[in-house]
Amino acid sequence: MNDIRLFVPQESVVRKIWGNGDMVMLIFAGSAAEFTLNKAVDWLYFTGKLPSDPLGRLFSTVGYAHRIIFATEAEANKAIDVITAIHTSVEDQRGTTIPDWAYRDVLYMLIHYSVNAFELLERKLSPSEKEDIYDVFYRMGTRMKLKDLPATYDQWLADRIVHMKNDLTYSQYTPDLFLQYKKHLGWARYTILLQVQALLLPPHCKRLLKMNSNDLFPVFIDFYRWLKRLSLHKILRSAILPSRYKQQIAGLDV
Repeated sequence: MNDIRLFVPQESVVRKIWGNGDMVMLIFAGSAAEFTLNKAVDWLYFTGKLPSDPLGRLFSTVGYAHRIIFATEAEANKAIDVITAIHTSVEDQRGTTIPDWAYRDVLYMLIHYSVNAFELLERKLSPSEKEDIYDVFYRMGTRMKLKDLPATYDQWLADRIVHMKNDLTYSQYTPDLFLQYKKHLGWARYTILLQVQALLLPPHCKRLLKMNSNDLFPVFIDFYRWLKRLSLHKILRSAILPSRYKQQIAGLDV
């Protein structure tokens, strides 16, 4: 008999988060900013994919996570193994190994922005819901054979701070990537992206980027919530998103 056990149970809050295109976009926005600060971002420059198509590269990362979350356990494990194999191939090309902490950093970003996206658009998460979120990504990391992953959400919070202090810096790649975002998005969308990022990023990241949030932008979020209650929010989302990615984003709504 085939194994049809789901990687993420139907009742999990993770499905609510990652089945909502708006929240996935927020996860994408926060990760896009933090990516620019990571000391291992040169690995993505090595392949040439990040500077030539930064949005597509990040969509790919988020898209993989989305597929894993809505897969069966067997399908999810297979997808995680494919990701591991792709990275191993890049390591072979470069002749060196991607540091274990770099993998953890990406995993930690997905956890952090999953929590922040939901709380920005919906409500505060309970401790058990945060533990649920952490468990899903912990299992992803365990399948990737990542070492020294914290056992609980609270332990992860402490390790997250350590990782940010050790692994993030404002480098030559930081302004270049933001320039690429601006080039691919255009001025208006780029301005919105910066304001969204300022609402999502942890204080340490905002200090490194010298990023300040606009006091008026939370009013925009309230307006968005009002549109959502009227089921009109997708009209605004469609207006904001580049046409190139609209189909991809629509596919994230589950």
